[in-house]
Amino acid sequence: MSDKQSQLVKLDLIRHSVSHIMAQAVTKLFPGTRVAIGPAIENGFYYDFQFPSAEAGKAPVTNEDLAAIEAEMKNIIDSRQDFVRVEASRAEALERFADEPFKVELIRDLDEGEVISIYENRPAEGPGAGTCVWADLCRGPHVQNTRELHSGAFKLQSIAGAYWRGDEKRPMLTRIYGTAWENPKDLKAHLAFLEEVEKRDHRRVGRELDLFSTHEEAGAGLIYWHPNGGRIRVAIEDFWRAEHYRNGYEILYTPHIGKSWLWETSGHLGFYKGNMYSPMEIDNQDYIIKPMNCPFHIMIYKNKQRSYRELPLRWAELGTVYRYERSGVLHGLLRVRGFTQDDAHIFCTPEQMEGEIREVLRFSLWIWNVFGFKEIKAYLATKPAESVGEQSRWDAALESLRKAVEAEGLAYEIDEGGGAFYGPKIDLKIKDALGREWQMTTIQFDFNEPERFDMTFVDADGRHKRPYMVHRALLGSLERFFGVLIEHFGGAFPVWIAPCQIAVIPVAEGFNDYAKRVAAELKARGLRVTAELDDNRMNAKIRECQNRKIPYMLVVGQREEESGTVAVRLRGGRQLPAMKAADFAAYVEEKAASRSLEL
Repeated sequence: MSDKQSQLVKLDLIRHSVSHIMAQAVTKLFPGTRVAIGPAIENGFYYDFQFPSAEAGKAPVTNEDLAAIEAEMKNIIDSRQDFVRVEASRAEALERFADEPFKVELIRDLDEGEVISIYENRPAEGPGAGTCVWADLCRGPHVQNTRELHSGAFKLQSIAGAYWRGDEKRPMLTRIYGTAWENPKDLKAHLAFLEEVEKRDHRRVGRELDLFSTHEEAGAGLIYWHPNGGRIRVAIEDFWRAEHYRNGYEILYTPHIGKSWLWETSGHLGFYKGNMYSPMEIDNQDYIIKPMNCPFHIMIYKNKQRSYRELPLRWAELGTVYRYERSGVLHGLLRVRGFTQDDAHIFCTPEQMEGEIREVLRFSLWIWNVFGFKEIKAYLATKPAESVGEQSRWDAALESLRKAVEAEGLAYEIDEGGGAFYGPKIDLKIKDALGREWQMTTIQFDFNEPERFDMTFVDADGRHKRPYMVHRALLGSLERFFGVLIEHFGGAFPVWIAPCQIAVIPVAEGFNDYAKRVAAELKARGLRVTAELDDNRMNAKIRECQNRKIPYMLVVGQREEESGTVAVRLRGGRQLPAMKAADFAAYVEEKAASRSLEL
């Protein structure tokens, strides 16, 4: 076991133990509370409770109660309690937890004869030493004694609702989240990290910079792009299209709805129906709003007989699709119901497959590097339980994916059973500026749809053969990518995609005309510019432009007007030497053309 893995095991042990201590504190402070489950999770833990007040229709525990729970937890830790594992028969466990309905249900779900373990908290010294003061049904493990925990290295963070066992038809419980670490220093570092995460939250930054909005009353999970967000999207799409053309792709546009037989034929109605919207009747036939673009691309392929000389065909589309997501999992730009997928499908001969996959991977890595994402890891997803296709074809396809990943020198892991029903895939996960991992690019092999749609090409020997098909979403979706991009840069976008690149700020009203002339000159060169001509003082305008994270601020006054120059201030406060407006325009144009991440 590596040092990192060993540390994670130790932290899980700490967090699971602290979760039990939290439950012990809660049940002491709120008598009659019923306990559900309380696992360790990434960076923390939680416990689910049913408070007596919830049954009476009153408000259960609130955030104001967390301080009192924390104080009691510290008392428990300082009292040096042992965690003692006790085994019980099914009958003994049912009798012991007779007043805990959630525990009773868990016990009854266990297999007959399965060993049932209970962890008891017992004072190790002083009055009542060795006596059980609290117990929970649990597989463990835990620390041996609370002296192994630091009373200053945990914090309760939030309260949320959670259905018992995730079933919305079951009781709604109160979930208390917390975090626990080995020492106060690590806790402090984690809380500072969370503060930075909160500052960069794409929903918060989206409001502050007026980038996008959602409107529950008009439809949950649907994104409204505002002018500022629209500017960024256009810059990204223009770059995306230019690079796809440069890399041998052609760009398609396909309808938003199609007859249901398309997805019956593809197999999606059988494997993916729960995420598809109900059919609508048009001309006495069922039409479906598209959840994916591939059947439409196949229709274009089948528009005529294809020859091996045409292959490979690389077809890409910024296609808006709609997929049903439960309302509870919707999350800003990151989990939506309508999104524009930067989709592509590659149709090739079997001999071309390995080279095409490697080329897709190379292109993907290059694009991510342009946007400033350098740490990328691959996951090879293998055959799931529900799938189609012969095992030999799965094995051959997976081997091609593996060779491509290794050829690019990427670190990778095997994601057992994580493939699509129609073939194995590569998932690329990128790390952002805060070290968080995001799953973005997907490269999927498909030997299902060419068969189902009876796709063929005429080979050199004159025989009709099946093409191979690769699905590829590079950025994933524009919405989710935009959310990740916002948080990666904290809203301080590189100049080439910034919605407003330059603000011209006169030092006083008398220089408004010069500010307008400078702004007009820069706009004429295709730069995105605003002239700040309101009645606020110069320093207030500078602060406002910094808050809007505009890359460059040009301050102009008498000296600048007389010399035909601009004073250049960067959004971080650094200043560049004064220069002619034309020279500054050339400077910004070079930064934008090279897609520099620096100002």
